[in-house]
Amino acid sequence: MSDRTILVTGAAGFIGFHVARLLLAENRNVVGLDSLNSYYDPALKRSRLNILRDDPRFSFAQIDLADRPSMDQLFAKHRFPVVIHLAAQAGVRHSIDHPHAYADANLEGFLNVLEGCRHHECRHLVYASSSSVDGANTKLPFSVQDNVDHPISLYAASKKANELMAHAYSHLYLIPATGLRFFTVYGARQRPDLAIHKFAKLITAGAPVPVFGDGTTRRDYTYIDDIISGVRAAIDYDQSNYEVINLGESRTVELRELIYLLETALGEQAEIDRQPTQPGDVPQTFADISKARALLGYDPQTQIEDGIKKFVEWFRESAA
Repeated sequence: MSDRTILVTGAAGFIGFHVARLLLAENRNVVGLDSLNSYYDPALKRSRLNILRDDPRFSFAQIDLADRPSMDQLFAKHRFPVVIHLAAQAGVRHSIDHPHAYADANLEGFLNVLEGCRHHECRHLVYASSSSVDGANTKLPFSVQDNVDHPISLYAASKKANELMAHAYSHLYLIPATGLRFFTVYGARQRPDLAIHKFAKLITAGAPVPVFGDGTTRRDYTYIDDIISGVRAAIDYDQSNYEVINLGESRTVELRELIYLLETALGEQAEIDRQPTQPGDVPQTFADISKARALLGYDPQTQIEDGIKKFVEWFRESAA
């Protein structure tokens, strides 16, 4: 990897923060981009950002991805050899009520990233996709070879669009592009709207935990350290012009089991509030990570039982 400055978009976010911190620990110069929007409490984003700012090799650009002139100026100034694009408007349910936010950030914003890479000599684009692109696929585990033409949320559709857009730019302009489909990432400093964090807060507050459906939905939960190891390996992977790769733990956990693991780690019992199944939710995610193992040497190490314990340790410390 070149010593020139690397761009990490979404650097004040959950995954972006950890990626930026790892690169800084490797003595890389990093520009972190984030809009610091109010999708969730910006104070958490600023707390992550303050940690990154302690390193003199880090600089911050508060830019909205959809701001084309500002994005072009940033790319023209730094001519990033590597772009790690993790910023996006997240959330399946949020996309139902706020669809334009997804068009702005995930479509127009991603186009601005691609144009920046095209015009300013980027040698590798690594970008975040999502397990949600698999929709209600019943063929398990989910393979990157599977057809994903039936997303069931706008968020999922926007992520599938990102993969198609990256493919077009990689083909037309020979930009190596590696898309990473993340499978339910959790761990220290995670977003408060994600289930594990939200459930922990409700359980410790003695408040009801909403369970949508009968509790039998299953997810492939992936601990943040494993995801970051996969992202880091992907940065150095530039043997082809275009790849899409799953990053998961390759194990499914039922929602009822997840709540039990949280109860055990917290030492408290959850009060369950049954709710109807939510539109856009998929019944199961399950990653086939054979491609990640073969191309990236990816080898997730953290089982859900240990990951929940680590998360709860951080959760208690952050609440102290």
